[in-house]
Amino acid sequence: MLLVDFGGREAGRRGMLLSMFAELLFALVAGDQAAAAPEIAPQEIAAGVTLLSGSFLPERGPDGNTIIFDAPEGLVVIDTGRHGWQSDAILAFAQARRRPVAAIVNTHWHLDHTSGNGRVQAVFPNAPVYATNAIDGVLAPGGFLARNLDGARGMLVGDQLSAVQREEVQIFIDTMAASDDLRPDVVIERGERARIAGRRFDLHITDGAVSAADIWLYDQRTRVVVLGDLVTFPAPFFETACPDAWRTALDEVWATPFRIAIPGHGAAMDRAQFDTYRQAFGAFLDCVSSDAEASVCASAWSTNIAAFIAGDERAQIMARQMAEYYVGFLRANGGRSPDCAAPSAT
Repeated sequence: MLLVDFGGREAGRRGMLLSMFAELLFALVAGDQAAAAPEIAPQEIAAGVTLLSGSFLPERGPDGNTIIFDAPEGLVVIDTGRHGWQSDAILAFAQARRRPVAAIVNTHWHLDHTSGNGRVQAVFPNAPVYATNAIDGVLAPGGFLARNLDGARGMLVGDQLSAVQREEVQIFIDTMAASDDLRPDVVIERGERARIAGRRFDLHITDGAVSAADIWLYDQRTRVVVLGDLVTFPAPFFETACPDAWRTALDEVWATPFRIAIPGHGAAMDRAQFDTYRQAFGAFLDCVSSDAEASVCASAWSTNIAAFIAGDERAQIMARQMAEYYVGFLRANGGRSPDCAAPSAT
């Protein structure tokens, strides 16, 4: 597996690219063709809690899951996806329910969770975005997104990309052109019990994990915990990660009395399933820290999460390939992303 960010870090042939956060820009399985837009059917996870599943299509970047809570003042939307079809599904749900989107919460700044902010707010301009201010650092000169932008523009020169790949790159460029939509209207600075659109949530903020500061939230009423990219399938995305802080965050989630956990990518989980993922994540980090071959660590990861991706050949291939890449990525950078903003473990 060959990954680079749009900034052009050398990792292999230019025609085989994974953009930020392991966004696939090529088909991983021989014979795959770029897929049509997915049909996103609302799934009731608990009373007043709906999941609009994200997708990870061949030659496309991923969309994170969207979770929608009913609240007294309207709908609270957690993460808005990357592609138009994800935000369209949010708007269609609101229309079908005849309720306004009253607030948006971004679990973290990754574009597969935030790019739909502007499209949703265009219809519901009174819906503020709640998020940390970690986006400021990656939009600043030299920040992760800022340096990727120049590389993305260069990728459109020539004919090395397919039409779908070019579309994906253009989506990134267009999102960056409207980057103010990615910034919070209400900055969440610390963990707290907060009222959003009249509904109370326990907000938790990591000190580095997937990004510099991630929000995960717990709804006491339904005992649903929304995790963002603290849990992702088919592999964790380490491009901006602080793995030690991430492991700590998973332990903190485990200490919460949830009954249903909703990942950033993948199906809703019960407590036992979450613990399986938590243990697999820890084992993977331990393997990265060892002298084991990268392929051994990747195989162990794939085996440890096999129950979650059984019957999905493409996900199984992706799990092994992505995990093997990340072993090398983490080892080359002292066990963390170069963009990790958390203090080193002592």
